[in-house]
Amino acid sequence: MNAQTLLSPLTDTRAIRVTGGHRLEGTIAVQGSKNVALHLYAAAVLADEPLTLTGTPLILDTQVCAKILSSTGTTVTISGDRFEVTPATAWQPVIPDELGRRIRTTAVMAAGLLARAGQARFPLPGGDAFCHRRIDRHLAAMEAAGASLDVTDTHVDARFTSGGPAPFTTNVMTKGWGPSLGATVTAMLLAARARGTSTIVNPNSEPEVRATAALLEAGGVGIDWEGAALHVSGTDRITGGTVPVPPDRLEAATLALAAAITGGTVRLDNVPTATFPAALVTMLADAGIELVPEDGGTLARCPAGPRPVQMATVSATCTDVQPQLTALLTQAPGTSRIEERIYTARATHVEPLRSFGAAVTTDGPNITVHGPSRLTAAHVAGDDIRAVAALVIAALVAEGTSTVQGVYHLDRGYGSLLPKLAALGATVEVVQG
Repeated sequence: MNAQTLLSPLTDTRAIRVTGGHRLEGTIAVQGSKNVALHLYAAAVLADEPLTLTGTPLILDTQVCAKILSSTGTTVTISGDRFEVTPATAWQPVIPDELGRRIRTTAVMAAGLLARAGQARFPLPGGDAFCHRRIDRHLAAMEAAGASLDVTDTHVDARFTSGGPAPFTTNVMTKGWGPSLGATVTAMLLAARARGTSTIVNPNSEPEVRATAALLEAGGVGIDWEGAALHVSGTDRITGGTVPVPPDRLEAATLALAAAITGGTVRLDNVPTATFPAALVTMLADAGIELVPEDGGTLARCPAGPRPVQMATVSATCTDVQPQLTALLTQAPGTSRIEERIYTARATHVEPLRSFGAAVTTDGPNITVHGPSRLTAAHVAGDDIRAVAALVIAALVAEGTSTVQGVYHLDRGYGSLLPKLAALGATVEVVQG
C-alpha cells in the first residue's frame, strides 16, 4: 500500500484532462465488482480458516478495507487481484476513525467484527457524500441479535454481554426507500455466528447480498430464501477457501454509456450478458443501448443514438448508474425524467453538467433533462464516485478540452477506468493540480 493510494480528497490535487470528440471502439475487460467485494471483505472476518477472494478490484476502497482488517488483528495480503485473509489470533475490536469514515460499508464491517469478537467500536460511515447515510436498520439488527449499543453523534459502541449473537428476527425495510442492502448483509453476518436460525424480514436481494450469502453458505452457514424472508442458520465454525468476485456491473455500465455517448461500440469481454441485472438491462435499453451476447462477453452499442427516458431508480444498481445515464441523456432528443427512489438525494452531478451547457435541473428526488444539448469544454469537479464518472462521460463529447477534478473519488470505485477509456480511443490523462 503506497502513500499515494491513501490520499484524502483534500490533499489529492490530481485532475482529469479530457479532449472530446473521439468515438470509443474496441474490447476491454471489466474489473471485479467494487460493491460486492466490499461486502465480502466484511464477511471474510467470520472465517475460521484462511480465505482468498479472487478477482478483487484494485481500487482505493480495497486498500482502505485491508487496513481496517489489519487494524483488527486480521492478516491481509493483497497480490494482484487476490485478497487473502487469515483470522486474527487476538482481536482488536475497533475500526479506526480515519479509515472507517472513508467508506460506506463501515457498519457492515463492524457487524462482522462484532459477531467474531463480541464487541466493536466504529465511527459513523463515510463514502460518497451525495446524501446522509442512515444506519438505523444496521443498529436494529445488532440490537435484535442481543448487542447493547452506545450511540453518539460520531461513534457506535456495540457489545454482546453473553459473548456472541443469539438467534433473532429483524426487518431491514426502510421508511420509503425499500429494503436496505447493507443492513441485510449486516444481519446475515450476525446470524452466521448465532447458534440457531435467524430470520431477516424483507431482505434485499441485490448481487451484493447474493454473493455474501453464497460465501457464507460455502463456509457452512445455512441459507434459505423463503418469499419475503431470509432464514440464516448459524454455525460455530465457518470454513475458508477461495471465492471469486464477479465482474463489476457498474463499471460495465459506465463503459457502455461512455461508448454510447460517443457513438461507438465496446465489447466487454469478461461480462456475459446474462450477468446484467434485469433492471439495469431495461434501464439501458430504454435509453437506446443494446447489450448483445458475443463470444462469452457482451457487445454494448447504441445504434440509433440515445433516447429520452421516463424512469425511476428501482434498485441499488440503477441508482449507481443514474449519474452516468444523466450525462448520456443530455444528448437524447426530447425530455427525460428520472426519479431517485433509493436515496433521499442524488444530484451532485447536475450543476457540473450544467457547466458543460447541459439543460438539466433537479427538484427534490427528480431530475429533468432536455436534449440534445451542445456541450462545450468546462472545468468541473465531482464529489462522489459516480458523479465524477458522469462528468468524464460528458467531457467525452464536449467540444474542446475539459478538466474534471475528483480523481480521489474515482479511484475509490474504478481501478483503471481512465486507461481503459484511453485504450478505447479517448483522449484522457491525469494531470497534477
